[in-house]
Amino acid sequence: MAGTDPRRFEEIDFEADATDVPEGAAPGSEAHESPLGPPSLIVDDLHIRYRIVGAGKRQAVTDGPAPGRVRRLLNRGGQHVGATEVHAVRGVSFVAHTGESIGIVGRNGAGKSTLLRAIAGLIPPSQGAVYVGGTSSLLGVNAALMSSLTGERNIMLGGLALGLTPQQVRERFDDIVEFAGIGEFVYMPMKAYSSGMAARLRFAISTAAIPDVLMIDEALATGDAEFRARSSEKIREVKDHAGTVFLVSHSNKAITQMCDRALWIEQGEIIMDGPSDEVVAAYAKSLKR
Repeated sequence: MAGTDPRRFEEIDFEADATDVPEGAAPGSEAHESPLGPPSLIVDDLHIRYRIVGAGKRQAVTDGPAPGRVRRLLNRGGQHVGATEVHAVRGVSFVAHTGESIGIVGRNGAGKSTLLRAIAGLIPPSQGAVYVGGTSSLLGVNAALMSSLTGERNIMLGGLALGLTPQQVRERFDDIVEFAGIGEFVYMPMKAYSSGMAARLRFAISTAAIPDVLMIDEALATGDAEFRARSSEKIREVKDHAGTVFLVSHSNKAITQMCDRALWIEQGEIIMDGPSDEVVAAYAKSLKR
C-alpha cells in the first residue's frame, strides 16, 4: 500500500557501502563528511493525486429538453458535476537532515503546500512514502485553533495538540503571548483578531514545543519587521536543537536569509535542489522569461 513500509524509520540502513561511493573516493574521506546530523526525513518517490468533484465542463442551460434544462439549472447554474484528477506531487524524492533549514520555492499551484501537508501526515501518499524520524508540526495545522474561543483557550488547546501537558502550557503561556505580541487580546475570541494577529499566535503556539521537523507555510508574510526577526530567531533555535525546518515562501529574500538549502518545485516535480542562493537565483531567472 502506498505510504506504508514494514520497516521502522530507525531500521532503514543509511550506511554507505562500496556501491554508494563515487569512483575515486573512499568512505569516510573529507569529501563525504557532512556537518549535518543524521536524516530526519526521507521522501521516497512521493506522488499525491486527488479528485475535484464538480470540475467538469460547463454546459449551456438552454440545451436539450426542458426537464434537462431544469436539472442543469438546479445543478448550480449549469455546472456539470464530474470529477477531475489532479496530480499535485509527481515522484518527489529527497532526504532532509537534522540541523537543516530548507526553503521551498515555486509558482502558485506548483504543489508546495501539498508536499508539506503530506510530510505532516495530513494527506496520504497515492504512491511512494514519507518517513519522519520524530515529530512533525505544520504551522497553523497541528495547533488546532478555534475562532470562537479566546486566545487563552486556544493556547491551551494548541499546546495539548502538540503534546504538552497542561502544566507545561501554563508555564509557557506568558512567553507565547509575548512572542505573538497580542497583549490583552489573548482574552478575546480569535474571530476578533486581524489575520496578522492570528498568524502570530499560530506561530507562537506551534513553536512552543520544539518539533523534530517544523514546516512553515507563508506564515512570516503577515508579520511586521520585528515579528519576522523574532521568527527568524525561533527558526535558528529549532535548528540548534537538532531540528529540521521547511519554509514555503514567495519571498526569495526570506528563503536565502533563513535557509541554507532550497527545493524548486514546478508542476509537482523537483526542478532543482541545492544551496538556497543558487536555487533562488535560478528560480528568479525563470520568472523573467
